[in-house]
Amino acid sequence: MRIYSSIFFLFFFLVSSKFSYGQSEGKRHPPSPDEIRPTFYELLDIQWEYLMHEYPEWATDIGYPGQNNRWTDMSLAAIERRHDDANEFLKSLRLDNRKSFLDVQGKFDYDVMIYTELDEVGGFPFQEELLPINQLYGIQQDIPSRLSNQPNKTPGDYQDILSRMRAVPLLIDQVILLMNKGIEMHIVQPKITMRDVPDQVRSLISGNPKNSPMMKAFTDFPLAISEHDRSVLTSMALEIYRDSLVPAITKLYKYLVDIYIPHCRESIAMKDLPNGKAWYEYKVRHHTTTSMKPDQIFELGMQKVKLNRGRMDSLRKAVGFEEDLPKFFEYLRTDPKFFYTDSASLVNGYKEVAARANAALPKLFGKLPKLNFEVVPVPAYSQKSQTTAYYNQGSLTVNRPGYYFVNTYDLASRPKWEMEPLTLHESVPGHHLQISLAEELEDKPEILKNTEYTAFVEGWALYAESLGPELGFYKDAYSKMGQLSYLMWRAIRLVVDVGIHYKGWTRDQAIAFFAENSGKSRHDIEVEIDRYIVDPGQALAYKIGDLKIKDIRAYAEKQLGAKFDIRAFHDELLGAGALPLDILERRMKMWVQQIQEKSNTK
Repeated sequence: MRIYSSIFFLFFFLVSSKFSYGQSEGKRHPPSPDEIRPTFYELLDIQWEYLMHEYPEWATDIGYPGQNNRWTDMSLAAIERRHDDANEFLKSLRLDNRKSFLDVQGKFDYDVMIYTELDEVGGFPFQEELLPINQLYGIQQDIPSRLSNQPNKTPGDYQDILSRMRAVPLLIDQVILLMNKGIEMHIVQPKITMRDVPDQVRSLISGNPKNSPMMKAFTDFPLAISEHDRSVLTSMALEIYRDSLVPAITKLYKYLVDIYIPHCRESIAMKDLPNGKAWYEYKVRHHTTTSMKPDQIFELGMQKVKLNRGRMDSLRKAVGFEEDLPKFFEYLRTDPKFFYTDSASLVNGYKEVAARANAALPKLFGKLPKLNFEVVPVPAYSQKSQTTAYYNQGSLTVNRPGYYFVNTYDLASRPKWEMEPLTLHESVPGHHLQISLAEELEDKPEILKNTEYTAFVEGWALYAESLGPELGFYKDAYSKMGQLSYLMWRAIRLVVDVGIHYKGWTRDQAIAFFAENSGKSRHDIEVEIDRYIVDPGQALAYKIGDLKIKDIRAYAEKQLGAKFDIRAFHDELLGAGALPLDILERRMKMWVQQIQEKSNTK
């Protein structure tokens, strides 16, 4: 899973809905079609500047300068203005005629931008901004993460952190107003998924301020900051913490407990929200970048579950386990040999797997990223409700590595047999490789480097898991079972996501289906199901994207025969950043055709 800033969700939400957390300057606007019209690529550059000023947290994450001291404006008026701006940008794009592009790349870039903006504008009527907090994403996650991870090398960097700290009360007030509007419009979170959120908020406050995750930057200064500056900056931070942060966080906690959660809904399905069925159908299109219907996806999932169940049963027999498959799943969940007994060993185990994967990359890739990544534990304030692992992108611009977060909560739910596929997915050759290479693309507009299509990003990461044998992984039976378990996991998603949001499944029904067909622990299963409840459609993208990439590879191998080069194929597949699946397929078929034509001219 890739966390888009708060951490996977915010990146994706920013790009797809032009909405984020905080206050904006409100001075920049996308170009109007009535103004002197720039060229297409000039228009993209102007829009990029607009986005960087509208969404300063995003700018911070990718290393765009000058935006580190504020949050994006979350007021209803600002959201409405940004919606109008997005519509104006789409009008400006449409003034260009696709046929006027003389080069193939221009046509592809134009298609990507039109697709992105049409998809974005299509989501506005559903008012997803009225659901700003859940157990996985929200300001209770973003505030400590942002204050801890933004640049902190100079006294000026620390002044930016202090400015963001001072602005937290307004940020929280804006979030509360959004949730109040959600209550008024009957667009609220399911009550069951909000159960841990108050404790997440409360954990931001500590009797000893230096123990608060919001104060981490002031407990670990770089050597370049003098002792005098450290003392002054810490004193300022403690004053803001005491006078501004504690009252604001307390206000948010009380609001959640006393007002919001009592108004949350008992149902879990998106179809139960206003215009919910159409909303879910939109989310399916949005995340899969296909025209597949929910019922089609459900049936595909059932087929894949049956297929993977057969494979897992064959492996059960191969390892000599004589009882049935459900008993085998229970064995995988509970036998002590499959688990670490301390958090440090778990993290070190993941580091070892990641190092092996990194070393093997040249076998399958010609182009490798310049940016490194690190394996780190999930922060304590979010461990209980967070997924098994996730990835946060780094920034080559500011030399910040990518981070592969692994969850050390409840070690008895973190089996060793899942570590190899999970690492290939979240680090390399999965998210870190793909996202870093996109960031490092040359001669490409920044806005196109930073597009996010879940089906491509997560589809690639799932495909990356399948590269394990070619990279020297899954050599023992239980690691192979880990791979099969993760394949099953993504097939189950196709069933339970649609089941929950479209077919009326209960939470218990979804959990039971997951448990019957997987070796994952009960805690992990519940966290996953609750994730699908609050992020409808996102979980569908993995398998849909993976299948498309595998179809494209099979086509290329068949068409090119002995001329097929796996390293060149992967470099080309990742060579334009994230793309909608139909545009990706068109691009790769053109690549195959070019190779064939070159071969025929020799």
